[in-house]
Amino acid sequence: MLAGEPEEVGDSGDVDELAVLRAAQQRTVGRNMGMIIGHEGILTQAFGHRRVVSNYAKGPGPGETAVMDLLSLRYFQAVARHQHISRAAEELRVAQPSVSRTIIRLESELGVPLFDRRGRRIRLNEHGEAFLRRVERVLAELDDARREAADASGAGPGRVAVAAETLVQLASVLAAFRTYRPGVSVRLFQAPLDEMRRHLRTAEVDFALASQPLSGPGLCTLELVREEVLLAVPPGHPLAGRERVTVAELAGEGFVSTRPGLWQRALLERLFAGEGLVPRVVCEGDEAAATPELIAAGLGIGLMPAIARRTMAERSPVAWLRLDAPDCHRTLTLVWRRDAHLSPAALEFRRLAKEHLMPSAS
Repeated sequence: MLAGEPEEVGDSGDVDELAVLRAAQQRTVGRNMGMIIGHEGILTQAFGHRRVVSNYAKGPGPGETAVMDLLSLRYFQAVARHQHISRAAEELRVAQPSVSRTIIRLESELGVPLFDRRGRRIRLNEHGEAFLRRVERVLAELDDARREAADASGAGPGRVAVAAETLVQLASVLAAFRTYRPGVSVRLFQAPLDEMRRHLRTAEVDFALASQPLSGPGLCTLELVREEVLLAVPPGHPLAGRERVTVAELAGEGFVSTRPGLWQRALLERLFAGEGLVPRVVCEGDEAAATPELIAAGLGIGLMPAIARRTMAERSPVAWLRLDAPDCHRTLTLVWRRDAHLSPAALEFRRLAKEHLMPSAS
């Protein structure tokens, strides 16, 4: 199989395994039932060490019982995210056959396929997409419940997780946060917009620091700063002596930018689309901090936030111009789930983000 090629969930041949699980679950039901948590038609029940999920609006049929444990749901979530068994197994740190068998058992219990198979390829189908939405909500609620219980019991200093397109703007916030909360574990994710949305939806992060609009049902947003975006050109470039330029004048220029989905690229494409043009990108990547040096080396021109000019000051290797274009700005926004549990540490992080990134708060 070629590297990166999607693969199919195959038949493991363990025909009796599902029956064994059913029998074990039947012996457990009614004897060790613990916590029950309902969420929009999905029921999560704790039966001793095993947790199962069933549709309580419909209920199991005669002689049926639910066998979907939380581990199975997390396996499904990982496979749905990667749409690839091997990558999901690597993330979960388990053997690939175990993941394949789990997906087969889950589909057997639900009575519908969750993935479309074509050869060795798998793709989440409409049943899988609907199931994934429910699963993500249930698992997010359970993760929130665990953190809330840990905070109430005072078990450890806690953790804060943040996703952002670029991490450099978090430096001052994190330095202050370490002073106030030295024992708190901090986890950072560098991610484009769609991944930040997923991180929030699955409760993998407390906050997303977005440089482009990130909104939707169940999300809270706090605008931290809105700043102008400038055009950077090499010192010897014909435009270097000018103060302003229009987008139309840049039609033949090569641009140094980020890959699609990140804010610099999204803004560049939007500005050009407003003129009926498509930008010519000659260099793209994830390392936005390298953009000034690449521009100075003569690879092209590019968009940079005004803070970059202030930070580099006299050391700037590029010349700066203003763009005569509507809304040539970047808005930095802090986003979190409205119904999420925010620990004392997370609330402290939000306070410090406002203090260090909002001009009016400093």
